[in-house]
Amino acid sequence: MLILVANAIVGVWQERNAESAIEALKEYEPEMGKVIRSDRKGVQRVRTRDIVPGDIVEVAVGDKVPADLRLIEIKSTTLRVDQSILTGESMSVTKHTDAIPDPRAVNQDKKNMVFSGTNIASGKALGVAVATGLHTELGKIRSQMAAVEPERTPLQHKLDEFGRQLSRAISVICVAVWVINISHFADPAHGGSWLRGAVYYFKIAVALAVAAIPEGLPAVITTCLALGTRRMARKNAIVRSLPSVETLGCTSVICSDKTGTLTTNQMSVCRMFVVAEAEAGTCRLHEFTISGTTYAPEGEVRQAEQLVCCGQFDGLVELATICALCNDSALDYNEAKGVYEKVGEATETALTCLVEKMNVFDTNLQTLSRVERASACNAVIKQLMRKEFTLEFSRDRKSMSVYCTPTSPGLAAQGSKMFVKGAPESVIERCSSVRVGSHTVPLNATSREQILAKIRDWGSGSDTLRCLALATRDSPPRKEDMQLDDCSKFVQYEMDLTFVGCVGMLDPPRPEVAACITRCHQAGIRVVMITGDNKGTAVAICRRLGIFRDTEDVVGKAYTGREFDDLSPEQQRHACRTACCFARVEPAHKSRIVENLQSFNEITAMTGDGVNDAPALKKAEIGIAMGSGTAVAKSAAEMVLSDDNFASIVAAVEEGRAIYNNMKQFIRYLISSNVGEVVCIFLTAILGLPEALIPVQLLWVNLVTDGLPATALGFNPPDLDIMEKMPRNPHEALISGWLFFRYLAIGVYVGLATVAAATWWFLYDAEGPHITFYQLRNFLKCSEDNPLFADIDCEVFESRFPTTMALSVLVTIEMCNALNSVSENQSLLRMPPWLNPWLLAAVAMSMALHFLILLVPPLPLIFQVTPLSGRQWVVVLQISLPVILLDEALKYLSRNHMDGEWEAPDPPHPARLWPASLLTSLPASAPRLQPPCPYRTRNILGSPGEGQKGALLWWPWPVVSAGSYAAGAKSITQGQAASLSSLTTKPARPGPLYPPLGLGL
Repeated sequence: MLILVANAIVGVWQERNAESAIEALKEYEPEMGKVIRSDRKGVQRVRTRDIVPGDIVEVAVGDKVPADLRLIEIKSTTLRVDQSILTGESMSVTKHTDAIPDPRAVNQDKKNMVFSGTNIASGKALGVAVATGLHTELGKIRSQMAAVEPERTPLQHKLDEFGRQLSRAISVICVAVWVINISHFADPAHGGSWLRGAVYYFKIAVALAVAAIPEGLPAVITTCLALGTRRMARKNAIVRSLPSVETLGCTSVICSDKTGTLTTNQMSVCRMFVVAEAEAGTCRLHEFTISGTTYAPEGEVRQAEQLVCCGQFDGLVELATICALCNDSALDYNEAKGVYEKVGEATETALTCLVEKMNVFDTNLQTLSRVERASACNAVIKQLMRKEFTLEFSRDRKSMSVYCTPTSPGLAAQGSKMFVKGAPESVIERCSSVRVGSHTVPLNATSREQILAKIRDWGSGSDTLRCLALATRDSPPRKEDMQLDDCSKFVQYEMDLTFVGCVGMLDPPRPEVAACITRCHQAGIRVVMITGDNKGTAVAICRRLGIFRDTEDVVGKAYTGREFDDLSPEQQRHACRTACCFARVEPAHKSRIVENLQSFNEITAMTGDGVNDAPALKKAEIGIAMGSGTAVAKSAAEMVLSDDNFASIVAAVEEGRAIYNNMKQFIRYLISSNVGEVVCIFLTAILGLPEALIPVQLLWVNLVTDGLPATALGFNPPDLDIMEKMPRNPHEALISGWLFFRYLAIGVYVGLATVAAATWWFLYDAEGPHITFYQLRNFLKCSEDNPLFADIDCEVFESRFPTTMALSVLVTIEMCNALNSVSENQSLLRMPPWLNPWLLAAVAMSMALHFLILLVPPLPLIFQVTPLSGRQWVVVLQISLPVILLDEALKYLSRNHMDGEWEAPDPPHPARLWPASLLTSLPASAPRLQPPCPYRTRNILGSPGEGQKGALLWWPWPVVSAGSYAAGAKSITQGQAASLSSLTTKPARPGPLYPPLGLGL
């Protein structure tokens, strides 16, 4: 009854979680909107649900867009929209009213549209409603989420199948025991009544069922998963669904967002240059690198690896001045979180942070608080120059500028200045001179081309930095002569500029991510980056992180959303199988990627933080939301990362693998106990012996005595090589053939030992009746009239001593068995029990509980037991302790002969898992190998290629000679031979037939 109630509660809770994911979308649906209709003059406010297609809607800064709008008029200089919840773009997007000729443009490219639920970052505009309600892009996501059916996890499938198999086996055994004993139904012990005998053996069959069912298993599994969630929470991975803990362990593909997960989502300037020399035919640059990957104003400026003082370079002083003044953003120290955060645009915040790192006026920063440190250097510059007004950014001139006048008497002679920043090509085109130190030099064609070449180099290749050119106009018109209400005049005021320098920035990869991706590859997990950014930037980030090698050809391995749409369904499946980068994607693409990966039986973990990610998060086996993400994403996900860090995903996968290993250990522990109980009851029934264990004792052992050590096994430390193994097949049986044999071997010993303990009391114990085994087998025929039992009191067969001996042996063996279960294959000498102190405490507690029922009234009466003598306990230990030696022998066989046992019948040849070190050391000219038999190979990096790390290769011989490889066609060095001779062969798990991948040695 309790189990049924618990299941009902869990079901309701899961259903509410599903509903909350959809309800959370409502926070992005504005309640009111501003429309212009013919029935009233001016703008009127109406409910969002009353807006219909064709309405003219007005939006302004701070508004949440009430419907999908086609822009028809922009009433400000620019209109910028934060649509990150929908597209995942980290920066706000500039919109316009021009037509988009491409009818298949993705949402990121629909610059003349604003979408429902997004926020207006700056500006004011009019648009015509083209979609409302469920027909908007946000509404489509809501519909997709409602249509996604939750999938059962691999663990749930395995436990269901295990339960069905166990039920069938128990039913057969129980019926067999009852049928075998039909001939004993009319024995004298039953008063000659066939019916009473039938009922008696029916009770034995019920006892057998009680013994066979691991009643404590569901509770132990739930407890183990709950303990796993606590450990994951300490690693910043908060799991919302218990079964997902185990599913993480068989993850084979991680699809990760770029922004904020693989990168810091904190734009940082990492390079800059000023002009050192610009003479006829030559142009020499001072290039600098800047450290620091977050908004924290901490970093060093270096030139050719040498630390520099920025104040010694006149060009850097002016560059810092432009960065500080041509800027509307700021840094802020969040005291609650203990981190620096942006206030305003990410790009401008990066410039603000750069000024703090440069400290061109050598401001004393040592005594400042963290709050003051956020703006100290910028404040010094802003005290020297006062910003009069701003010429806002426009799409036509691709720049913005500020008009500043000096406030310091020492600078008054210089007069007013305009500071300009913008796209390099556009700004440099309007430059007529260049700043070299404190001098102004005419900008000739050679210098212009060399400067642009350097910027193009930074913006492509492995860097793909976002570059901004910085310039000044030393003698701008008087502000009284400028027509500021006519934005078409702005470009005239930004002519005749002096180029000062250039900065290159990027959303930097998290420092720890590259190492984590390497660990994923070693563990056989493919990492796929999915982003809304352009393809060039995405590929560059992949190279920096190690998803792609520096010189790797990415044809067929990186796709844009458009390129993916142009493929046929079968080509899309192949693309998902091989690609590691998807750029400019929309929500529907993510869901299709997950579906295609699932068609290959991949276990997919999908990350996301925006509303657009929610359908894919629900569809994936493991949906992972960012802690800083939207409520919609968190509600749809199984796991939430509190630190938004990819490294936490890898830690969670490692924990998931460890939990699965521990789960197998306590299942082995519990099942071997149950097998022992079944063997005990089966033997006593077949041999006609008195009951060694009664149902109440079996329930006590299954629910209480075994439950504590089984739960403590959940604290077992992970194997050291746990992240060097391939992901397990989610469809593999919970209990393989070899594991079942181990369960059976231990279980048979437990059953024999238990029966032997009870029999020993009858035959040999000093306090026992000293009867013969034949008499014991025929105890049901005991009567005063039967000469076989002359001088024997028939009540001796109802003594509590034999059942107490049997129960004590059972409990003691199970405690030894628990100590054996610290590791599946490692000896107790290598992984001793004290590595898991919780297990030692649980064993001590279980033994204490056993003594409790032996010694404390009225428990001996309830459990039909009695205290044992010291000599009897010695016999209990003599019978119980050999189980340790038996399990050590089985572990030895497992380590040396059975590890990675084939589960398919008679495969032609074993497969070998070759270490990455060997693959990279062998010649590139080595012959290519093809799978000789139809079993699955896993391609970790996603596509065939020579020298790929950790790939599965198929070798057509059981033993590989250290002196040759590939049929002896090539010779290898002594060091490579050593690598070969030290290989640990590890057969791969069979799976569906895939085309030969042709991986090269």
